[in-house]
Amino acid sequence: MSEAMADYNSRAAYERLREEAAFEPDPVHTGEPARQTQIIAIYGKGGIGKSFTLANLSYMLAQTGKKVLLIGCDPKSDTTSLLFGGRACPTIIQTASTKKEAGEEVAIGDVCFKRDGVFAMELGGPEVGRGCGGRGIIHGFETLEKLGFHDWDFDYVLLDFLGDVVCGGFGLPIARDMCQKVVVVGSNDLQSLYVANNVCSAVQYFRKLGGNVGVAGMVVNKDDGTGEAAAFARAVGIPVLAAVPQHEDIRRKSANYQIIGHPTGRWGPLFEELATNLCGAPPVLPEPLSQDDLIGLFDTEQTGGDVVLEPATPEDMCPAAALDRASLEVIYDTV
Repeated sequence: MSEAMADYNSRAAYERLREEAAFEPDPVHTGEPARQTQIIAIYGKGGIGKSFTLANLSYMLAQTGKKVLLIGCDPKSDTTSLLFGGRACPTIIQTASTKKEAGEEVAIGDVCFKRDGVFAMELGGPEVGRGCGGRGIIHGFETLEKLGFHDWDFDYVLLDFLGDVVCGGFGLPIARDMCQKVVVVGSNDLQSLYVANNVCSAVQYFRKLGGNVGVAGMVVNKDDGTGEAAAFARAVGIPVLAAVPQHEDIRRKSANYQIIGHPTGRWGPLFEELATNLCGAPPVLPEPLSQDDLIGLFDTEQTGGDVVLEPATPEDMCPAAALDRASLEVIYDTV
């Protein structure tokens, strides 16, 4: 092939890519989910209260007659601990490894357990320094598929994902359209909203690649009334599904592995509202914020947002005397 022809083909391919990139993605589907089962992925910063929120939400959904499956996708494997009174579930990854060594197959009863109508399991993860957490998530879902995940009959499947980690395994539900909706859990602090903003960015990115996942909304946990999380939700264009107050009774009961999302309990109406809002919330396409806009939600006295970037100079990087070293370059006189 001649150089001219190769150049022509290259330019033609470039123009085709530009034309494809110019097309806007289709609007996010806002009608009833096509599938009977709603699969919802919940993301948030580690320690923000995803597991607390999901345990109580899943319990409330089950108490209203829904068939619910809760899957912990956090390597800490703490999603189901509150649901089961602090007891740890055998994880799918650990069980699969043990069964493989014994030449046996994993059965549903080995990894899935239930309480008051809620079915729950943990994917698990590798030991510290001995593997990739994201790869563990992918392996866990491969095992679920072998167990018949796509044929299971549930009203809701809730997936608990760590939002701090942005590798492929943790982005699986968004990247592969494994869920219809995403929920972000945050609080009135910069770090949790930074994670929530990253999740919104991931949803937007995969929408541009042809994905269909949208964000149903945000749960504000440990709400102290300062309003930054609600301001974030408004700015990116997603609703607040519920705000769980920062209250000593909630903190104490959660620490003691007590379910508070019970219809007859003090906090029952709160989780009933969350369940209702979540079930009816359409998946929307968020508009993530820039770093400056995110910091702008907070008082500069809290974030240091009034700091000005001052460029460094060569003199800052090494002593000035070192900059005046004599040159070793040989210069010849011209004739």
